[in-house]
Amino acid sequence: MTDDRRPRDAEPSPLPPFDRRNDGEIRPTERLAMNRTGSFDWDLDTGTLDVDEAGLMVFGVDPATYDSRPGSLLEHLEPAERARLDVTVDEAITGGSSSYSVHFPVPLDDGATQWTHVQARILRSGDGRAHRIVGIVRDATAEVTHSAFILDLEKRRQRQTNIVERTTSAMSRAVTVDDVTAALTGSGGLARLGADGLALGLVENSTLNIVALSGESLEVLDGLGSGTLDRDLPLADTIRSGRPRFITSLSALARRYPELEPHLGRLRFRAAAYLPLVAQARSLGGLALFYRERTVFNADERILCLGLAAIVAQSLQRAMLFDEEREFATQLQSAMLPSRIQEVEGGEIAVRYHAAWSGRQVGGDWYDVITLPKSRYGLVVGDVQGHDTHAAAIMGQLRIALRAYASEGHPPATVLARASRFLSELDTERFATCTYAQVDLASGAVKVVRAGHLGPLIRHVDGRVGSPQVRGGLPLGTSTDLLDEEYPETRLDLVPGETFVLYTDGLVEEPGADLDTGIDALRNEVSRGPAGAEALADHLSERLWERWGSGDDVALLVLRRSPDVGTSHAPRLHQYIHQADPEGLSDARAIVRQALADWDMADFADDAELVTGELLVNVLLHTEGGAVLTLEVLPEPVRRIRLSVQDRSSAWPRRRTPGETSTSGRGLLLLDAVATRWGIEPRGEGKAVWCEIGPPPPPATTPPPAVR
Repeated sequence: MTDDRRPRDAEPSPLPPFDRRNDGEIRPTERLAMNRTGSFDWDLDTGTLDVDEAGLMVFGVDPATYDSRPGSLLEHLEPAERARLDVTVDEAITGGSSSYSVHFPVPLDDGATQWTHVQARILRSGDGRAHRIVGIVRDATAEVTHSAFILDLEKRRQRQTNIVERTTSAMSRAVTVDDVTAALTGSGGLARLGADGLALGLVENSTLNIVALSGESLEVLDGLGSGTLDRDLPLADTIRSGRPRFITSLSALARRYPELEPHLGRLRFRAAAYLPLVAQARSLGGLALFYRERTVFNADERILCLGLAAIVAQSLQRAMLFDEEREFATQLQSAMLPSRIQEVEGGEIAVRYHAAWSGRQVGGDWYDVITLPKSRYGLVVGDVQGHDTHAAAIMGQLRIALRAYASEGHPPATVLARASRFLSELDTERFATCTYAQVDLASGAVKVVRAGHLGPLIRHVDGRVGSPQVRGGLPLGTSTDLLDEEYPETRLDLVPGETFVLYTDGLVEEPGADLDTGIDALRNEVSRGPAGAEALADHLSERLWERWGSGDDVALLVLRRSPDVGTSHAPRLHQYIHQADPEGLSDARAIVRQALADWDMADFADDAELVTGELLVNVLLHTEGGAVLTLEVLPEPVRRIRLSVQDRSSAWPRRRTPGETSTSGRGLLLLDAVATRWGIEPRGEGKAVWCEIGPPPPPATTPPPAVR
């Protein structure tokens, strides 16, 4: 490269800049071990480069043959290297720098490579034009080699530090033994350890059980891992002796453990580290790490392996303790809940309980099913404040007390009032929430009371899910302290095929979201789930408890009243219409029309739909509750429709004679005109208005008189 500040035939100067200094000073190098040091004087105007004898020796040039041309010094360099030198020196000259410093390799005649260091000062005239460069040149091979060694050592130490940090971070998040094994064998597990394979074995009753395998592993071959500790195998030997073993030769491994010799041809690793896992003087098991490339273990690498074993051992000890506490808490909780749920006549019941994943912090959620007099059942779901053994103990006492009060036959309001008084008299500041329902599956009548708890859900036969408005009182214990033990009862009707769902807040609490979001999700899953109680309980557990996580206990109770579908010749359906459901009336009319179409009786759909609307409107306007709609086919002796609407009002409808401008009072007149027959019947606490639509039954025939 040419420049107006030097002759066109001037040759480029030495190579790639490691550190370029622009302060105008030529600094003496550090006194490291070096072979030779010389000096040079480069006249840019004449293009001559004077180098002393020591400097020429650094470049490997014979002083007798040197012709003072820069190019003669660089004949041994690679072309690419010379080009880089040209660019480096040219940038220093044209850029106005006062000095530069470069390191570059020089190939020697014996095939070795010498690192050369040039440190130069650029002399300029008054107008800034460079006309001369003076400096020193030295053999920097020892310095550069030492720097490379230090850099490599630093890289290895940084790698070891990263291995320890990543492993520590992964183990710190492991809670259970399964979490520990997942961290070791899961995605990135081997990379964190810097190994190509591993085997983790735990000791239990003098037996070694391999609980984790990943990558290249000896123990995976023909059951060479699990078994008694007295087997002459490397991992068992390491655990028995408590001393680590570092294997760098497979042949040596086979000589020490002859049982392995038939398997050597199937092994692809070249080195292994067998490490005992000991925590607080207790032998937990052993960890084996396998390597494809490594053939030696230096002191730092052995220390690293022992450090990894210590991290895994501490994590395993903590995880084992957690698992033991979790088992204790689960057994305690199970002992306080019903061991079995009895079968109920006229329906099916399923219960589920999931404990919060928090070690000994057992919760106070509970469920119960109580057999009551007169073929009724009491359903209970509740939650004692807190997540500890004290909450569990209170839950056990409260559950027994509530069961006793209910079994005595008291109404639901009295049962909760007495339970609140019982909790208040205990030596505790805890309170409890609860929902108690008294169910008569024969009639479908349900009486519900709430004590600060979430209300039930009802899944209708058509899959819709309703949230009945159930009035509530204060939590148990609190209501007694505040002298307010009123728990108003809410009457619901469960028609055949409908499902009643009680639950605790752990099923609907989503971290970071309000409670309504969780309840909406529960309603959606109840609607989408299968019809059976057991299948629906499994569906809700899988979809919701796993979705929200395990931060709280969950108690779930599902009751389904047995469906009443009649027979293929006389099908039947039931539907409950809530008074507060604005869409219930239109849904009921649509259900009636669709059912008649399915039963091949569409000819009667218009009349049946009209009567359905009239009867339901009468109930919803003139009573204080909902209505149960029953539609069935009467097959004998003439196939026709029977439609019934039942409510809880004791007041019977009466026939009126409306005027021409009246907007009501024509319901019974319309019923009389459309139906073949109709009537009113008392039903328990209320009544049922029924009608039949279709051909009238044939008249009864009178047998002829006997002939005497």
